Amino acid sequence: MDALSPITFVSTFHNLNQVMVERQPLERIILFTQSSLAAAFEFTGANVIGVNCDVPSDIAMSGTSWTTYMRPYVESIQEKSLLPNGGDAGDWAQFSQGAYEIACLSVGGVLALVDAVMSRQVSCGYALVRPPGHHALPDIGMGFCIFNNVAIAAYYLLQEYPSKIRKVAIVDYDVHHGNGTQASFEADDRVLFISVHQDNNYPLNSGRIEGEGYTINIPLPAGSGTGAYNSTMDRVVVPALHAFEPDFILISSGFDASYMDPLGNMMVSSECFGQMARALKAAASAIPSCNGRLAFCHEGGYSEFYVPFCGAAVIESLLGMEGTVKDPLLYEARARGNQSLQPHQDAVLEQVIASAKLLQQKKF
Repeated sequence: MDALSPITFVSTFHNLNQVMVERQPLERIILFTQSSLAAAFEFTGANVIGVNCDVPSDIAMSGTSWTTYMRPYVESIQEKSLLPNGGDAGDWAQFSQGAYEIACLSVGGVLALVDAVMSRQVSCGYALVRPPGHHALPDIGMGFCIFNNVAIAAYYLLQEYPSKIRKVAIVDYDVHHGNGTQASFEADDRVLFISVHQDNNYPLNSGRIEGEGYTINIPLPAGSGTGAYNSTMDRVVVPALHAFEPDFILISSGFDASYMDPLGNMMVSSECFGQMARALKAAASAIPSCNGRLAFCHEGGYSEFYVPFCGAAVIESLLGMEGTVKDPLLYEARARGNQSLQPHQDAVLEQVIASAKLLQQKKF
């Protein structure tokens, strides 16, 4: 693997800049954050793969059984996207004119990355894409998500690389539960879904410990920080990955668990995001069947100022670097009270461990 480029990231931001002209205020905030994050990634020296606007949409949205099932919904989004005022994909998933092409680019960006990893062009990578996807179901959008980028990528891997990819693991540390991803795979023993999220956040009544099928939900209490998240990685996520023995690991990478995010109530620092990335990369490398195959896919994160530092910390960890991009607020995050693992947080982890059958046996 030493001969490979250690990391790449797929960016659709510059394309979004061309087509997102008249947008709702929230979309403009997301676009601004995306711009800053792309700049931070480039500063680390990571290799950039661009995804061009003229890539046909059918390339991104065809070829898997999941997208075939999605076809009526996809066609509906395509039609509404032509309207001057756009349309509504579902709960908190309004979109503007031209959104279909943007959503296809988001899916295509993730597929381009997994192809690059599978071809050994790179050892791992980060898909910096918008819109996010982990709330989207096959037939309806939700929570700023139109198409479920990670779910489509998992199905794509299983279908396009059947001799190499028998099982896929998805780890989601976005502050909100990845309900769409769970629903897509809870009856599929080829896919393990692990969600680390804030309890009782969006979507309400979603992400309980008693997850269905091949799901491990870790609903951490509000106020959880470095101690809780690192303990979650060490005691639940990494052991579950080793037990499942996936051939590929996908990460739904949301930075809205940061202590500055307006849509979450957690206390995670950029440093902690970097630590989690290192743990996940080490797990991918240590699991023989996985052979280091790892792809991060961008999800949420709504602090215009702080998201770039969180993203840069992840990229640095994947590159084996540290401290290239200085976080000017790291001292404040470290100084926040109760950053260590608290008893009520530990109790949640103990309950998860006791209920997760994967952690009680070697593998399914």
